[in-house]
Formats: sequence, structure tokens, C-alpha cells
Amino acid sequence: MKLRISTLFILLALVGCKREMKPDYSLNKNWEIGPFEKQDSINPILRPDPSILFTDPVSGEETAWEGRNVLNPSAVVKDGKVHLIYRAQDENMTSRIGLAISEDGLHFTKEAAPIFYPENDHMLVYEAFGGVEDPRVVQGENGRYILTYTAYDGKTARLCLASSTDLRNWEKHGPVLQNPKYIDLWSKSGAIVVEQQSSEMRAKKINGKYWMYFGDTHLFMAHSEDLIQWEVLENEENQKMVSVLHPRAGYFDSRLVEPGPYALWTPEGINLIYNASNAANNNDPALPKFTYAAGQALFDAQLPYKILDRTEGYFIYPDKDYEKIGEVNEVCFVEGLVYFKSKWFLYYGTGDSKIAVATAPFDK
Repeated sequence: MKLRISTLFILLALVGCKREMKPDYSLNKNWEIGPFEKQDSINPILRPDPSILFTDPVSGEETAWEGRNVLNPSAVVKDGKVHLIYRAQDENMTSRIGLAISEDGLHFTKEAAPIFYPENDHMLVYEAFGGVEDPRVVQGENGRYILTYTAYDGKTARLCLASSTDLRNWEKHGPVLQNPKYIDLWSKSGAIVVEQQSSEMRAKKINGKYWMYFGDTHLFMAHSEDLIQWEVLENEENQKMVSVLHPRAGYFDSRLVEPGPYALWTPEGINLIYNASNAANNNDPALPKFTYAAGQALFDAQLPYKILDRTEGYFIYPDKDYEKIGEVNEVCFVEGLVYFKSKWFLYYGTGDSKIAVATAPFDK
């Protein structure tokens, strides 16, 4: 009898060891940022305004450049204020990027003209039809602002890059994927790895290189020595891009995954907040199909392509009318994150038509 009991305990211990080798998604992750609380009393904090006019340099016509939608913002802290860099659409669905400023992170004043838009320049071939979308802004080690954005020509979305010293005057550097075999590849959403320095998020070199997550179905990576010229991370054998995060059948991220804000480096790992969409089938049955919600993933601090952990569920999802109904229904799309006044402010697009904020305590 004693032998049988001992044998049973050994078998149970072995089973337990095997289970411990896999991430336990049921546990509360101490590496996650949050929990976040939506600021319901003031949300949405930004709405479209058809009274704000701008003379488009390409057509020469006056347009209500944010008359239809405002959405998907990035954010940085500059001069002690939150600068919200947001996407806006006119009635023709052309996207431009605007700027709004806040002293408390909650109440914003918009600038009258967009700060980034299609012009008669070398990038017009990529930006003429759909415009410039979904900005993400970080700072280089020298303080210069680096903007990743999507240029859309009506057929193909291309991940592109620009830089600035003041957030208003930008130099366009062209598509991130310059390699001829990737130049016409659909690419979006560049989240550069950063390290927090007080309220600033500075691009972080790991093993002599800067790193970026990108993509809007699977996530891929690129690396750079100067934040301007980038190379795709490829499999050496087949010379194809390496997927580092992918959709999961049966989960909220069963349809696609896409980076949120920058990826935050810490000695314990790199935290990537990511957006995800729920598939039409083999999905999370608790959410409507095609719902956009957000989760978090942890990558190795020295091997940024190596995933260590991933949340089982989402930490933010559409549950308010302005999130559930809009240009696109059932959308919370996170893209802006700042450390401000001793807490986290997370800015996100709702229904692809408005912008909201959630906050979380800072406990790292």
C-alpha cells in the first residue's frame, strides 16, 4: 500500500513538473502593466470636429480634415504636458495626423492644423489616396522624436518612418521595409523597443541594435543601428520573415495580432501591449466576432524575438456605446501610453471614430 501511494505521488509530481514547463495563463502576471481603469466620467476625450478646416497642399482644396473620425493616438510627455499625436479622417477617408495638448492627461486642446500629412513630396506616391495613419512616437537616445506610421496608397499599406525635434516639423525617411522583396508587402504598426527614463521613452539598444515589432496579422521584427535604416529579422535558412507572435484559435486574438504602443524594456523582459481581433469562428465565444481587444506579451530582455509569456485574456475590450458603435463596431485599439503624474495613461481609439483614456497605478 505504501509503495502504491509513493508511486502515485511520484507520478503526480512528474505531471506537475511537465505542466510548469508551459506558461500558466491562469495566473496573475506580475510583469503586466495595469490594471487599467477607463475614465468613464470624461470619455471619449476627443471627438471629430467638422468645423476645423485645413487647405490640403495636394488638391489645393479646403477640407474638414478631422470631420469624420479621430482615432488611434500615440502620446509623449514634453515640457511637462501630454502631447497626443492622433490620426484623423475627413469625409473622403483621407488620414492626417493631428496634435492635442493636455496639462492633466485628460482634457486636451487641439491644434488647428494637422502636423503630418500627404504633401507634394517624394512620399506622395505612397500617401496620396489614403493618407498617413496610426502614428507611434518614441524618442531616440539623443532626444529626437521617431515616428512610425502607415502610408496607404489605396491598395497597399506600408510601414514608414519620419523624425522631428519638435513634434511639428517632420523629415520623412520613407518605407521601413526598403528591401525590394518587401517594398510592396502590406506592412503596418511599428512598435520600437524603448527604455523608460523618467517620463520619456527612449529607444533602447539591445546587443548593439534597436528593435521594432510590426505587423497586423502575425508580428514580425526589424532591427537598426541608427533608427532610420532597418533590416527585417529573417530565418537564415529560407530567407523569410520570422513570426514572433501569432493568433491563437479559441482566444480573443484568434483573428490577428497587432502592436499597441512602443514595447517597454525592463531587465525582466520586454512588455508588448498588443491589439487583437476575434475571429468569426474558433474564437473567444464571450466576444462578438471581429471584436478588437488588447492583451500583453513578454519577450526576453536580451533576445527580443523570444517570447517568455503571454496573457490568456484581454485587459481592455469594448463595453461602452462609443466603443461598440462607430465607423467600425466593437473596437478598442490601444496605441498611446505615457508615464505622467506618477501613473500610466493609456490612450485608445474607440469604434474607429473617437479617442478615450484609461489610467493605472505605477508600481514598478
